[in-house]
Amino acid sequence: MHGAGNDYLYIDCTATPAPDNLPELAREMSDRHFGAGGDGIILILLSDKADFRMRMFNADGSEAQMCGNGIRCVGKYVYDSGYTGGRTVFSVETLGGIKILDIHPGANGEAETVTVDMGEPRTLCAEIPVVPQGDDDTFINKAVATSRGPVEVTAVSMGNPHGVVFTDGELTDDLIHVLGREMETLPCWPERANMEFARVTGPEDIEMRVWERGSGETLACGTGACATLVAAALTGRTGRHARLHLLGGTLDIEWRESDGHVMMTGPAATVASGVYFRR
Repeated sequence: MHGAGNDYLYIDCTATPAPDNLPELAREMSDRHFGAGGDGIILILLSDKADFRMRMFNADGSEAQMCGNGIRCVGKYVYDSGYTGGRTVFSVETLGGIKILDIHPGANGEAETVTVDMGEPRTLCAEIPVVPQGDDDTFINKAVATSRGPVEVTAVSMGNPHGVVFTDGELTDDLIHVLGREMETLPCWPERANMEFARVTGPEDIEMRVWERGSGETLACGTGACATLVAAALTGRTGRHARLHLLGGTLDIEWRESDGHVMMTGPAATVASGVYFRR
Protein backbone atom coordinates (compact mmCIF):
# COMPACT_ATOMS: atom_id res chain seq x y z
CA MET A 1 0.00 0.00 0.00
CA HIS A 2 1.09 3.60 -0.41
CA GLY A 3 0.11 7.03 0.82
CA ALA A 4 1.16 9.65 -1.74
CA GLY A 5 3.86 7.28 -3.02
CA ASN A 6 5.30 6.46 0.43
CA ASP A 7 5.02 2.67 0.10
CA TYR A 8 5.19 0.02 2.80
CA LEU A 9 4.54 -3.69 3.01
CA TYR A 10 1.70 -4.33 5.47
CA ILE A 11 1.52 -7.53 7.50
CA ASP A 12 -1.85 -8.45 9.03
CA CYS A 13 -1.15 -9.74 12.54
CA THR A 14 -4.68 -9.34 13.89
CA ALA A 15 -5.30 -13.11 13.91
CA THR A 16 -1.77 -14.55 13.74
CA PRO A 17 1.42 -13.86 15.72
CA ALA A 18 3.90 -11.31 14.42
CA PRO A 19 6.87 -12.79 12.50
CA ASP A 20 10.23 -13.24 14.20
CA ASN A 21 13.33 -11.07 13.62
CA LEU A 22 11.41 -8.01 12.44
CA PRO A 23 14.45 -5.78 11.74
CA GLU A 24 15.94 -8.51 9.54
CA LEU A 25 12.58 -9.11 7.85
CA ALA A 26 12.21 -5.39 7.13
CA ARG A 27 15.60 -5.25 5.43
CA GLU A 28 14.83 -8.38 3.42
CA MET A 29 11.31 -7.52 2.29
CA SER A 30 12.05 -3.85 1.57
CA ASP A 31 14.85 -4.59 -0.90
CA ARG A 32 13.50 -3.47 -4.27
CA HIS A 33 15.62 -5.97 -6.19
CA PHE A 34 15.78 -9.08 -4.01
CA GLY A 35 12.65 -8.58 -1.87
CA ALA A 36 9.12 -7.34 -2.45
CA GLY A 37 10.27 -3.71 -2.35
CA GLY A 38 9.16 -0.83 -0.17
CA ASP A 39 10.16 1.97 2.19
CA GLY A 40 9.76 -0.52 5.05
CA ILE A 41 7.23 -2.82 6.67
CA ILE A 42 4.26 -2.05 8.91
CA LEU A 43 2.56 -4.57 11.16
CA ILE A 44 -1.18 -4.28 11.90
CA LEU A 45 -1.99 -5.68 15.32
CA LEU A 46 -4.72 -5.66 17.97
CA SER A 47 -4.30 -3.34 20.93
CA ASP A 48 -5.37 -3.26 24.58
CA LYS A 49 -5.22 0.56 24.53
CA ALA A 50 -6.89 1.41 21.20
CA ASP A 51 -8.88 -0.27 18.44
CA PHE A 52 -5.71 -1.31 16.57
CA ARG A 53 -1.94 -1.01 16.86
CA MET A 54 0.79 -0.48 14.27
CA ARG A 55 4.53 -1.09 14.36
CA MET A 56 6.74 0.37 11.65
CA PHE A 57 10.21 -0.69 10.57
CA ASN A 58 12.25 1.31 8.09
CA ALA A 59 14.06 -0.29 5.17
CA ASP A 60 17.27 -0.45 7.22
CA GLY A 61 15.52 -2.43 9.98
CA SER A 62 15.24 0.40 12.50
CA GLU A 63 11.89 0.79 14.24
CA ALA A 64 10.24 4.22 14.04
CA GLN A 65 7.72 5.74 16.38
CA MET A 66 5.21 6.95 13.83
CA CYS A 67 4.45 7.23 10.09
CA GLY A 68 1.74 9.57 8.86
CA ASN A 69 1.36 8.00 5.42
CA GLY A 70 1.61 4.54 6.94
CA ILE A 71 -1.14 5.07 9.49
CA ARG A 72 -3.54 6.25 6.77
CA CYS A 73 -2.94 2.98 4.95
CA VAL A 74 -3.48 1.03 8.17
CA GLY A 75 -6.79 2.84 8.47
CA LYS A 76 -7.77 1.97 4.91
CA TYR A 77 -6.79 -1.67 5.40
CA VAL A 78 -8.78 -2.28 8.57
CA TYR A 79 -11.80 -0.36 7.23
CA ASP A 80 -11.84 -2.06 3.82
CA SER A 81 -11.33 -5.46 5.50
CA GLY A 82 -14.41 -4.96 7.67
CA TYR A 83 -12.41 -4.98 10.90
CA THR A 84 -14.05 -1.74 12.12
CA GLY A 85 -17.60 -2.99 11.61
CA GLY A 86 -18.32 -0.06 9.32
CA ARG A 87 -17.13 2.57 11.80
CA THR A 88 -15.34 5.39 10.02
CA VAL A 89 -13.76 6.84 13.19
CA PHE A 90 -11.44 4.69 15.32
CA SER A 91 -8.12 4.74 17.14
CA VAL A 92 -4.68 3.30 16.36
CA GLU A 93 -1.90 2.85 18.92
CA THR A 94 1.62 3.80 17.82
CA LEU A 95 4.92 4.30 19.59
CA GLY A 96 4.23 8.00 19.07
CA GLY A 97 0.90 7.82 20.93
CA ILE A 98 -2.70 6.93 20.10
CA LYS A 99 -4.01 8.55 16.93
CA ILE A 100 -7.65 9.06 15.89
CA LEU A 101 -8.49 8.30 12.26
CA ASP A 102 -11.49 9.46 10.22
CA ILE A 103 -12.11 7.47 7.03
CA HIS A 104 -13.58 9.14 3.93
CA PRO A 105 -14.97 6.39 1.64
CA GLY A 106 -15.07 6.79 -2.13
CA ALA A 107 -17.85 5.93 -4.56
CA ASN A 108 -17.01 2.21 -4.31
CA GLY A 109 -17.41 2.22 -0.54
CA GLU A 110 -13.72 1.71 0.15
CA ALA A 111 -11.53 4.19 2.00
CA GLU A 112 -10.20 6.82 -0.39
CA THR A 113 -8.74 9.47 1.88
CA VAL A 114 -8.09 9.51 5.61
CA THR A 115 -7.86 12.33 8.14
CA VAL A 116 -5.55 11.66 11.06
CA ASP A 117 -5.49 13.64 14.30
CA MET A 118 -1.72 13.71 14.73
CA GLY A 119 -1.92 15.35 18.16
CA GLU A 120 0.12 18.31 19.34
CA PRO A 121 3.56 18.98 17.88
CA ARG A 122 6.48 18.95 20.29
CA THR A 123 8.88 21.87 20.07
CA LEU A 124 10.87 21.55 23.30
CA CYS A 125 14.37 20.22 22.69
CA ALA A 126 14.09 17.50 25.32
CA GLU A 127 10.88 16.15 23.77
CA ILE A 128 12.07 16.06 20.14
CA PRO A 129 14.92 15.18 21.05
CA VAL A 130 17.58 17.61 19.85
CA VAL A 131 20.58 19.01 21.68
CA PRO A 132 19.76 22.62 22.65
CA GLN A 133 21.89 25.60 21.74
CA GLY A 134 22.68 27.75 24.76
CA ASP A 135 19.82 28.32 27.22
CA ASP A 136 17.05 28.14 24.60
CA ASP A 137 14.76 25.14 25.17
CA THR A 138 13.42 25.28 21.60
CA PHE A 139 15.25 24.81 18.29
CA ILE A 140 13.71 27.34 15.90
CA ASN A 141 15.82 28.79 13.08
CA LYS A 142 19.01 27.49 14.68
CA ALA A 143 22.19 27.31 12.59
CA VAL A 144 23.92 23.91 12.54
CA ALA A 145 27.35 23.21 11.08
CA THR A 146 27.49 21.11 7.90
CA SER A 147 30.03 20.44 5.17
CA ARG A 148 28.18 23.10 3.14
CA GLY A 149 28.50 25.68 5.93
CA PRO A 150 25.89 26.69 8.53
CA VAL A 151 22.29 25.68 7.74
CA GLU A 152 19.26 27.02 9.60
CA VAL A 153 17.02 24.29 11.00
CA THR A 154 13.74 24.23 12.90
CA ALA A 155 13.23 21.06 14.96
CA VAL A 156 9.78 19.60 15.59
CA SER A 157 8.56 16.23 16.81
CA MET A 158 5.36 14.69 15.49
CA GLY A 159 6.01 11.52 17.46
CA ASN A 160 9.38 11.26 15.71
CA PRO A 161 12.14 13.87 15.28
CA HIS A 162 12.20 16.21 12.28
CA GLY A 163 14.57 18.93 11.14
CA VAL A 164 13.01 21.38 8.69
CA VAL A 165 15.17 23.47 6.36
CA PHE A 166 13.57 26.26 4.31
CA THR A 167 15.10 27.48 1.07
CA ASP A 168 14.19 29.98 -1.63
CA GLY A 169 15.91 27.90 -4.30
CA GLU A 170 15.13 24.66 -6.06
CA LEU A 171 14.82 21.45 -4.06
CA THR A 172 17.56 19.62 -5.92
CA ASP A 173 18.68 16.00 -5.71
CA ASP A 174 22.04 17.23 -4.46
CA LEU A 175 20.38 19.09 -1.60
CA ILE A 176 18.29 16.14 -0.44
CA HIS A 177 20.63 13.21 -1.16
CA VAL A 178 23.88 14.80 0.00
CA LEU A 179 22.94 17.36 2.63
CA GLY A 180 19.94 15.38 3.83
CA ARG A 181 21.99 12.23 4.28
CA GLU A 182 24.61 14.20 6.24
CA MET A 183 22.16 16.09 8.42
CA GLU A 184 20.21 12.97 9.44
CA THR A 185 23.13 11.91 11.63
CA LEU A 186 24.45 15.24 12.93
CA PRO A 187 25.49 15.13 16.61
CA CYS A 188 22.56 17.38 17.56
CA TRP A 189 20.13 14.48 16.90
CA PRO A 190 20.47 11.79 19.63
CA GLU A 191 18.06 9.51 17.72
CA ARG A 192 18.87 10.75 14.20
CA ALA A 193 16.17 12.77 12.42
CA ASN A 194 14.04 13.00 9.33
CA MET A 195 15.20 15.98 7.28
CA GLU A 196 12.66 18.07 5.36
CA PHE A 197 13.69 20.60 2.72
CA ALA A 198 10.89 23.03 1.92
CA ARG A 199 10.07 26.05 -0.19
CA VAL A 200 7.01 28.22 0.43
CA THR A 201 5.31 28.84 -2.92
CA GLY A 202 2.16 30.62 -1.72
CA PRO A 203 0.27 31.67 1.42
CA GLU A 204 -1.11 28.12 1.75
CA ASP A 205 1.26 26.12 -0.43
CA ILE A 206 4.58 24.52 0.44
CA GLU A 207 6.77 22.37 -1.78
CA MET A 208 8.70 19.72 0.19
CA ARG A 209 11.11 16.84 -0.23
CA VAL A 210 12.23 14.56 2.57
CA TRP A 211 15.22 12.46 3.57
CA GLU A 212 13.83 9.88 6.02
CA ARG A 213 16.08 8.38 8.65
CA GLY A 214 16.58 4.71 7.90
CA SER A 215 15.05 4.86 4.42
CA GLY A 216 16.63 7.70 2.44
CA GLU A 217 14.48 9.88 0.20
CA THR A 218 10.84 8.82 0.03
CA LEU A 219 8.11 10.21 -2.20
CA ALA A 220 6.22 11.53 0.82
CA CYS A 221 6.35 11.73 4.61
CA GLY A 222 3.17 12.45 6.55
CA THR A 223 4.78 13.35 9.86
CA GLY A 224 7.35 15.38 7.91
CA ALA A 225 4.60 17.33 6.15
CA CYS A 226 3.01 18.07 9.54
CA ALA A 227 6.36 19.15 11.01
CA THR A 228 7.02 21.39 8.00
CA LEU A 229 3.68 23.18 8.33
CA VAL A 230 4.31 23.71 12.05
CA ALA A 231 7.83 25.01 11.32
CA ALA A 232 6.50 27.33 8.63
CA ALA A 233 3.92 28.76 11.02
CA LEU A 234 6.43 29.10 13.87
CA THR A 235 8.81 31.06 11.65
CA GLY A 236 6.11 33.28 10.16
CA ARG A 237 6.35 31.86 6.64
CA THR A 238 2.71 30.71 6.48
CA GLY A 239 -0.41 30.54 8.59
CA ARG A 240 -1.66 27.39 10.31
CA HIS A 241 -3.03 25.69 7.17
CA ALA A 242 -1.28 24.67 3.97
CA ARG A 243 -1.19 22.15 1.17
CA LEU A 244 2.10 20.27 1.23
CA HIS A 245 3.19 19.30 -2.29
CA LEU A 246 5.47 16.25 -2.21
CA LEU A 247 6.93 14.15 -4.99
CA GLY A 248 4.18 11.54 -4.55
CA GLY A 249 1.17 13.80 -4.08
CA THR A 250 -0.43 16.49 -1.93
CA LEU A 251 -1.32 16.40 1.77
CA ASP A 252 -3.63 18.89 3.45
CA ILE A 253 -2.31 19.95 6.87
CA GLU A 254 -3.97 22.15 9.49
CA TRP A 255 -2.54 23.13 12.88
CA ARG A 256 -5.73 23.87 14.78
CA GLU A 257 -5.81 26.90 17.06
CA SER A 258 -8.61 25.43 19.16
CA ASP A 259 -6.61 22.58 20.70
CA GLY A 260 -3.16 22.76 19.09
CA HIS A 261 -3.64 19.47 17.28
CA VAL A 262 -2.30 18.90 13.78
CA MET A 263 -4.79 17.39 11.33
CA MET A 264 -3.49 15.59 8.25
CA THR A 265 -5.68 14.53 5.32
CA GLY A 266 -4.37 12.52 2.40
CA PRO A 267 -4.88 9.49 0.15
CA ALA A 268 -4.30 5.82 0.85
CA ALA A 269 -4.12 3.18 -1.87
CA THR A 270 -3.82 -0.61 -2.08
CA VAL A 271 -1.43 -1.93 -4.73
CA ALA A 272 -1.39 -5.70 -4.25
CA SER A 273 -1.80 -8.48 -1.70
CA GLY A 274 -0.32 -11.92 -1.46
CA VAL A 275 2.07 -14.27 0.33
CA TYR A 276 5.74 -13.52 0.91
CA PHE A 277 8.15 -16.45 1.08
CA ARG A 278 10.97 -15.71 3.51
CA ARG A 279 14.49 -16.34 2.32
